Amino acid sequence: QVQLVESGGGLVQPGGSLQLSCSASGNIYSFTTMDWYRQAPGKEREWVGNIVTGGATNYDGSVKGRFTVSADNAKNTWYLQMGSLEPDDTAVYYCSAILATTDAVRLLRKYWGQGTQVTVSS
Repeated sequence: QVQLVESGGGLVQPGGSLQLSCSASGNIYSFTTMDWYRQAPGKEREWVGNIVTGGATNYDGSVKGRFTVSADNAKNTWYLQMGSLEPDDTAVYYCSAILATTDAVRLLRKYWGQGTQVTVSS
């Protein structure tokens, strides 16, 4: 059983910074991608960015240059460092991963965390 748990959400003023963490546990064999998504009130969930096998990172245009995804593979943990935050960044942030488990090493499946609220407001 794989579990993803986010932490680090909260209230921050416009222009501020915040770091989210996602810790994965369970019978993990290998990761393909470690992703971040967000869902603002009344909007669909959108992809924010990810880090893939080999360490390359990718970002949605709306956060590029402001957000950074990194990972500590030894800890099965990845991070979303958010800077220059704007009110439009207010959302529930979800981590997600595409990974294989030890009981099915050739099968890639997508897992989700429960989400953490980020509110950008003065």
